[in-house]
Amino acid sequence: MAKEIIREPIEDFGLSKKGKTTTLFSRVGIVGCGLIGQNLARVASYHGLDVIFVEISQDKIDEAFVGITQMLDSRIEHWGLTESEKRAMLSRIEGTTDINRLAGCDIVVEAIRPVNRGMKIKERKEIFKQIEDVVDRNCIIATNSATVVITELSSDLKYKDRCVSIHFFVSSPEARIIEVVKGLYTSEESYSKVCKFVNQLNRAMVPVDESAGLISVRIFVVLLNEACEILMEGVGSIDDVDMTMRIGFGMRLGPFEVADKMGLDKIVRWMENIYGEFGDVRYKPSPMLKKLVRAKHTGIAVGQGFYKYDEKGKKVISPNRSC
Repeated sequence: MAKEIIREPIEDFGLSKKGKTTTLFSRVGIVGCGLIGQNLARVASYHGLDVIFVEISQDKIDEAFVGITQMLDSRIEHWGLTESEKRAMLSRIEGTTDINRLAGCDIVVEAIRPVNRGMKIKERKEIFKQIEDVVDRNCIIATNSATVVITELSSDLKYKDRCVSIHFFVSSPEARIIEVVKGLYTSEESYSKVCKFVNQLNRAMVPVDESAGLISVRIFVVLLNEACEILMEGVGSIDDVDMTMRIGFGMRLGPFEVADKMGLDKIVRWMENIYGEFGDVRYKPSPMLKKLVRAKHTGIAVGQGFYKYDEKGKKVISPNRSC
């Protein structure tokens, strides 16, 4: 059962460095600062934690800061943040290409996005080893992956007991919920620490037994596959499906809108991994999804997915007539 969210005033966290108090988690490391890494950096800095993220190049570091800044500017536009708070939060975030700078972190979250699907596990296991070589014994090592089990990722480490899976939701950066998975080797002490970390970020924690896809991804990909089937059969249009789910079932976004926001290439990788794990055709990527990914119509990030978008990510043509 998900734990109830504990709401605390932002003043308790102190967005400026002056008068900062040390907590169980004071310094957060992130490896890979794409959308998930950026959101984690924003949330952690908002709650008074220092953040250092590792990227492969200075260009990627600059891109990450652009993304984080845009997130904060959006909050300011909606009266959720002030300019002074934005400056304080950014002052807590540092980017680097040197993984050795993760030394001194209390928790490090791997959030890479492998280009080659076949390299997914191998890349992450290598990163886990690199992290273990530079952090303290008590540092928690986590992955954000929802489809790669933490037991496998941690199997080659010396201290497997400190590894967990922490799944932040990319479809809704404001979603105050995190899925947490304890692997075969994860100690109760490490799991308890992670629970406190989630609480420190003012998020509800959903404990999940180790399973590829967890709760969220397994449910969503089946929903999306069925939506694609409805579209291919001509039962309803893209707009019709999304409107039905939004209005009829109270969803904030329809399945096609969510898919475009998340990235169709990412979703197809999820599906292939879950399908490979369970062999259940419900998880096999729809031909419609593969068609769009092959055409590089992967969603909002590239301006075209199930829908078409302008430079600000707003729908300009509804829907994409190539579907």
